[in-house]
Amino acid sequence: MSVIDTRVVNIDQLKLEHFAKGDKFESNSLRIGPLIGAKDLGYSYDVVPPGKSSCPFHSHRGEEEMFFIVKGAGMLRYGSEMRKIRAGDVICCPVGGPETAHQIINDSDSELAYLSISTMMPAEVCEYPDSNKVGAFGGGLRHMTRVVHHLDYWTDEV
Repeated sequence: MSVIDTRVVNIDQLKLEHFAKGDKFESNSLRIGPLIGAKDLGYSYDVVPPGKSSCPFHSHRGEEEMFFIVKGAGMLRYGSEMRKIRAGDVICCPVGGPETAHQIINDSDSELAYLSISTMMPAEVCEYPDSNKVGAFGGGLRHMTRVVHHLDYWTDEV
């Protein structure tokens, strides 16, 4: 296989992995970045069935995300707002707090498919406003906690 061929993949040829959690979350998806040698950007492809979302409502403090709706229609939840989205839409989700929290929901009666592209930072903090969680990720550490479990910087240090 030539070098150029290792940098190209067609979404019709992807072997998607099924994910489901509870009644709200389900998708067939795959992280494409590793397949094509991506280093600084993350690429994913998600196909979400009617009535589902692929992930919880969340914001990023380190990574910016962009979504491109490949097929179907749905709803974008962004901060305190909602709007319809459809094939061809490009969505920007910059870093920030609850005001940039986002979630794509398939509220239609057919599949919704989209590409996600994100900056790949060595460390990331995500906030989940609906469940009052915060996640810290980086260097092999993946830690999720509730916002109410806040500790002072100096707790147990003296």
